[in-house]
Amino acid sequence: MTLRHPIRIPGITELPVSGAGMRIGLFGGSFNPVHEGHRLVVEETLRRLDLDALWVLVTPGNPLKDHKELAPLADRVLAARRLLRHPKVRVTGFEAAHGFTYSWQTIRFLTQIMPDRRFVWIMGADNLVNFHRWERWREIAEMLPMAVYVRPGSSRLAPTSLAASALARWRIDEEDAPRLAMLPPPSWIYLHGRQSTLSSSAIRAQTRHFDAK
Repeated sequence: MTLRHPIRIPGITELPVSGAGMRIGLFGGSFNPVHEGHRLVVEETLRRLDLDALWVLVTPGNPLKDHKELAPLADRVLAARRLLRHPKVRVTGFEAAHGFTYSWQTIRFLTQIMPDRRFVWIMGADNLVNFHRWERWREIAEMLPMAVYVRPGSSRLAPTSLAASALARWRIDEEDAPRLAMLPPPSWIYLHGRQSTLSSSAIRAQTRHFDAK
């Protein structure tokens, strides 16, 4: 198992409080930086999946991405808390405290220590396109239900991606979204709805452009 050196930051890396039976969405990412597109996904999935809570998991760093422009974890967590203000949303960098590198490690940990919670993995359609490149992606699908939210530029590629095709028989209809958290894995849904053209990489590129002037 690949682990990072654990980093504990008071007020940043603690696990959110929850209770037995809660339906909890897990929305992971670098959030470098967080933006309105992230807030849209949070608001839409909270409502349509009928979740009791949504945990925004700010990662120490995505193994598939370049970390040269990665802002400090605490800065990203605090920025996400400012933007994603909602009574049901909790933003945490708890993965750093356990040295987790991959999503499957996080998911296995949470489902094992809290088997009485109903976790749902949430990701954008752009991630579904590359989901087959994730470490142990099939195991992730077998550990908890997943909700995929449409993203500009991925609406055609995502539903026909390698992972989507492999998991096709476990896809449920959008009208059944409120039931997803209660379904046994593997089960997943593709949600259409409001979209934002914003992306973290585009924002960073724009920042570099202005800094260069």
